[in-house]
Amino acid sequence: MRTITAFFKLIRWPNLLFIAVSQCLFFFLIPSSSAFFLSKFSGPMELSSTTAFYWMLSASLTIAAAGYIINDYFDLRIDMLNKPGKIILEKKIKRRWAIIFHLLLSLIGIICSFMASKLTGQWLILVGNTICVFLLWFYSTHFKRMLLTGNIVIALLIAWVFVVMYFLIYPSYATSLSHAGISMSVFKPFLFKTIISYAGFAFILTLVREVIKDLEDMHGDATYQCKTMPIVWGVPVSKIYAAVWILVCAASVCIIGLYLFMQGWWLASLYLFILIAIPLLLSLRKLRLASQTKDYHLISRELKMIMLAGILTMIFFKFIQ
Repeated sequence: MRTITAFFKLIRWPNLLFIAVSQCLFFFLIPSSSAFFLSKFSGPMELSSTTAFYWMLSASLTIAAAGYIINDYFDLRIDMLNKPGKIILEKKIKRRWAIIFHLLLSLIGIICSFMASKLTGQWLILVGNTICVFLLWFYSTHFKRMLLTGNIVIALLIAWVFVVMYFLIYPSYATSLSHAGISMSVFKPFLFKTIISYAGFAFILTLVREVIKDLEDMHGDATYQCKTMPIVWGVPVSKIYAAVWILVCAASVCIIGLYLFMQGWWLASLYLFILIAIPLLLSLRKLRLASQTKDYHLISRELKMIMLAGILTMIFFKFIQ
């Protein structure tokens, strides 16, 4: 039982749940929103590729889990300095088993991606997910220790969680929309813009969180000669970098919130301001005052909660008429 518990901690099950919630909400709520179809579609839509979605979701979860395992495998010595109380490998799970789990989960992820691609005819799903497997390996071995490279790679991988939905949803709905007499010229732009909005939001917040985590892990990273931003450019510059991206994200959320308010969707607008924009701005003050590891850890956790709040805005699409 302890081994099973340790395994779920190793694969970061809360983060996997985050991925599952994100993709499920997007697949089941965004395309079926009547806002996309105006008044042309009046009944429930039969999805042609729900099975493909579950294959793709399984691929996303297994590939991400494999990535967390291989990251801990190569970061064992650094983690012993940064977070000795949270070490799982060697203490509860042997490193050789970690490699086996990583290879097995990666293989399962690629097989699931193949099935999703086969069912939808979108082979970019398989190609993209296979690239993710290799990026996660090289992130753990090389990119993580390079200036900005690792941060950007992780941000792109998080954004891919949303971008990949386009290649699944578009062909899945094409037939149903055609039978309903709805022009794809209406659906496709909305789908693309919505995916880019969520992917961009996740990309920016992940960039910020990665820098915050680098600030949190400076001691161990410096000991093993990692070239992270705080080590190469210093703490003040890293804080400014993170603050700029936070401001960009907050400004974007405020613009969207104002647009929604002008459209009469005041509840969604209020949600954006109270649970996303204001917390983002408050995090700026905390970032300016932060000086200890626990300060940066707290900011990182708060940014994750803000990202979750952003993802949950998809629920509002269910009620937009």
